[in-house]
Amino acid sequence: MELMEPIFDRFGLDRTLWLLALGLSVFLLSLILAFVFHRWLFPAFLRMTIRIPADLDPRQVLAIRLPFTLGIVLLGIYLALQITPEFLPTHRQVVNIGFRLAAIGLGVMAVASVVSRVLFWYSEHIAPQTSSEADERLLPLLRRVAVAAVYILGGLIMLDQMNINISPLIAGLGLGGLAVALALQPTLANLFAGSYVMTEGIITPGDYIELENGINGYVVDVGWRSTRLRTWRNNLVVVPNSKFAETIITNYAEPEPPVNVYLTCGVSYDSDLFRVEQVCHEVMDQLLETDSRAVKEYGGWFGFNSFGDSNVNFWLFVQAQDRLASFEVQSILMQRLHHRLRQEGIVINYPVRSLRLPDGQAPPGISGHNGADPVDRSWARRARRRNRRPRERVHTLPNADQDAGGADAGPGGEAPGSG
Repeated sequence: MELMEPIFDRFGLDRTLWLLALGLSVFLLSLILAFVFHRWLFPAFLRMTIRIPADLDPRQVLAIRLPFTLGIVLLGIYLALQITPEFLPTHRQVVNIGFRLAAIGLGVMAVASVVSRVLFWYSEHIAPQTSSEADERLLPLLRRVAVAAVYILGGLIMLDQMNINISPLIAGLGLGGLAVALALQPTLANLFAGSYVMTEGIITPGDYIELENGINGYVVDVGWRSTRLRTWRNNLVVVPNSKFAETIITNYAEPEPPVNVYLTCGVSYDSDLFRVEQVCHEVMDQLLETDSRAVKEYGGWFGFNSFGDSNVNFWLFVQAQDRLASFEVQSILMQRLHHRLRQEGIVINYPVRSLRLPDGQAPPGISGHNGADPVDRSWARRARRRNRRPRERVHTLPNADQDAGGADAGPGGEAPGSG
């Protein structure tokens, strides 16, 4: 401004009026430049970036469009006020601080917009191409956290520009964050457990799972707080992720959807075991050929297991396409095996126990009918009444003078037990 003083004096111009006109001209010029940039220059630059195969660059350019336009206008206002210092003689420092805060705010807005658009582009184009669904679920939360972190950092910088000591504020935020973390411990535990479940990829919607406590069903959705299951009764079970991450899980859809069908059975000891094996293989081969729900390539497997109390036990092993098909395959296998064993005359015994006693000995109830002691014939009747309370019997001992033989008399001719 001091360089322009001789010019104003030479032409006899009013210094204040011309400075005001010059400041207004700078402001109008900034508005024109902002309009030209927003309407013509920016679309031309955007068309150049669109030629790039990936659309990440156009998204970044669109993110800085509004902050850059507002920055041109803000710069014009600041230069206009600097040209006319007489209008703000006492508030220059306040104006400088205000414009610095506005510039920082525009920068924070631009950075937050760029970060948000980059993460959104990744979740839209890159995440669907990955094998895991964890990034698709984590990116929305990561996007919100990243944008919030940029704004918080920008707010702290703005407070520092206002000569406000942010050290106590940071310490207070730390203590407040600790208190909030303690108060929200169950929620945060579910949140971090949910991120663990999502990143591990141990379950996905549609899988049939069974928990250690017996809860089982199809996975409907894996959220940040809980995992929802649909049971066989068509009920919805909500399991908190903190418990879900600590329990033992059986996923019937992993590592592959086919489920093995294991069936045990047993036949009488009088059966021909070689024929039993042949019949079982024929039943399994027929099932694999005729039922599309069974995996033919896996085949059927057979083996004798053990000598049981009543039967010779064996097992059959086939594979179904999935968990639901395994129940149907097992049911059909049991029906066909039972039908075929009956046709072959192969007996599946009920639980039977054989008692072998030494020669000449038998239970009292049986020997009584063959001329044994009549007292033994009442053994069966007493056995039937064994659960009844026995009647109390009173035995009267004879006096010593009535005992002819005196065999029961004690010393001095007294009966045992007498006074």
